[in-house]
Amino acid sequence: MSIVLDLGGLGPADLVAGPCALSELMASLHVLAEPEHHPEAAWAARAGAADPDLGEELLFFAPLWARFRCRLFFPRAVPLAAGLDEELAAVAALRAEEFLELVAPGVLGTTSLSVPPARELRPGNAAAEEYVRRCLRRSYARGELARQLVASPLELRDRLLAVLLAADTAFFAEDWRALRPVLEEHAREVRRQLATRSPADVLAELLPTADRVGPGERVRLDKLQIDEVKVAPRPLVLVPSARVWPHLTVKNEHPSCVAVQYPVAAAAPGGQLTVRDLQDRLMALTSPARMELCRHLLGEPITTSELAARLGSSEPQVSRALRTLREAGLVRSAREGKLVRHRLATDVIRRLGHDVLATVAR
Repeated sequence: MSIVLDLGGLGPADLVAGPCALSELMASLHVLAEPEHHPEAAWAARAGAADPDLGEELLFFAPLWARFRCRLFFPRAVPLAAGLDEELAAVAALRAEEFLELVAPGVLGTTSLSVPPARELRPGNAAAEEYVRRCLRRSYARGELARQLVASPLELRDRLLAVLLAADTAFFAEDWRALRPVLEEHAREVRRQLATRSPADVLAELLPTADRVGPGERVRLDKLQIDEVKVAPRPLVLVPSARVWPHLTVKNEHPSCVAVQYPVAAAAPGGQLTVRDLQDRLMALTSPARMELCRHLLGEPITTSELAARLGSSEPQVSRALRTLREAGLVRSAREGKLVRHRLATDVIRRLGHDVLATVAR
């Protein structure tokens, strides 16, 4: 599975590289919302100690920076904005339909092709009601966010802006002062490379798990997605990030540009297992059904019944698959009130490659 970027037809002016404060803030909020697969992010403990009221608001909006990142947080114009104030001002200037267009797919967690046109997402409209039901089937949190989005998009826009400003004050502004110079220097080097080399060659070296695929200016990104993105005549915006690892995000929905957010560095995993534990973990991942389950467990915490609804399976079938993954140490479950929610133990899965080599060499 992969995403192929077709870069044919892009000229020097169509290739833009630079940091984006709003995208980096989104990546930081994702780490706070899903710390299990970002254990290397020591800064998150400090940021997570913010005001409890802010924490509740961040939880409410968390679907927007879950696995399928909301298009609102990526550049929509070139040249890139000068900073977060300018980017938030652009969000504040969005009309209701523009905000709906950018946010509705993120709430559902799918591409814009699966969401009704923004003009149909109005209270009482049948398409809007079905959209809210689809979000609710994915999770209660998504359903509530969708309901408020349809009911009053501009009120939700202003509420989101207040949350982003509060997060900036609480922890991001200080963090960004340290990160921005590093990312700007990285982007300058990328621009120097793009001025003298083929875009496909530069991206194949720059992006994690990327390689050229011929013929033409085509780059394949190894991801659990299947897509082919013809970039031109839109520009391609490369957004380096210090917080997005291990993710690589390609946003192709907006007509203004294609945006790619990628990590500039990665931490190395470690740890060792017994031979039996290693075998159990590898065997647990050989089932296509359990692998599909893992994809859903990678996002927000989710209950057995919500998983069953997403997969079109029975709860006993999902429970058996969860038990196999849990016994292998690949899933963690936690009770929250009357509900038991499950998450993928991504720190354990991330170490498997290292564990195979370490176990064989021991």
